[in-house]
Amino acid sequence: MTTTEPGQLAESAGSELERPRPQIVVFDYGSGNVHSVTRALAATGAAVTLTAEPALALAADGLVVPGVGAFAACMEQLAAVGGVEIIRRRVAAGRPLLGICVGHQVFFARGREHGLDTPGIGLFPGDIEPLPVTRLPHMGWNQLRVPSASPLWAGLADERFYFVHSYAALTAEAAPPEAQLGWTTHEGCDLIATVEWGPVVSTQFHPEKSGPAGARLLRNWVAGLLPPRSGASQVDNHGN
Repeated sequence: MTTTEPGQLAESAGSELERPRPQIVVFDYGSGNVHSVTRALAATGAAVTLTAEPALALAADGLVVPGVGAFAACMEQLAAVGGVEIIRRRVAAGRPLLGICVGHQVFFARGREHGLDTPGIGLFPGDIEPLPVTRLPHMGWNQLRVPSASPLWAGLADERFYFVHSYAALTAEAAPPEAQLGWTTHEGCDLIATVEWGPVVSTQFHPEKSGPAGARLLRNWVAGLLPPRSGASQVDNHGN
């Protein structure tokens, strides 16, 4: 089944000088805050489709994989609709991909939750592990340490983002060596908050719940889905 936000599927009408709107699929595999993610992406001006249809997920300019709950359950739900193969095919083809929360976690090789070791998609080599802290879940707003040269983070210095999780990737070795990593700290424990690796971006936090900062991050990601206009910046330069 395919659903769209009202008015979001077709490209923008208007003059031929207008840029086409990026076509984004939010992968509807049974997990995640799919409607809030869809609304947040639609607010960037992109054309957003909520679907698990493989052809649409493969053809979209950007594919978004949300996720909440247990690692093993999300992997089972992804596998049931062919999502693991779709994600791997997009990465192999260099097609942009955004994972959010457990959608970020399943990109890793393995999840260690509730006494279970569950294989992940394996885009990243490391494990998702329990946070070794006393206050769980890690819930609320936290500041990030992000790559300053990355266009994804333009205009987002010193901003805070919303987290809710009890598991994370805890070491740089968990990600590919050439990846750009963003970090946060909870009760003295450093954890990977975001990964940029080739066409893949993933966030442990929820940009769709992170107010103006999350909206800016999504605009920056969407802006990178199409070639920049001649003489124009690839990222949004309007402040919040």
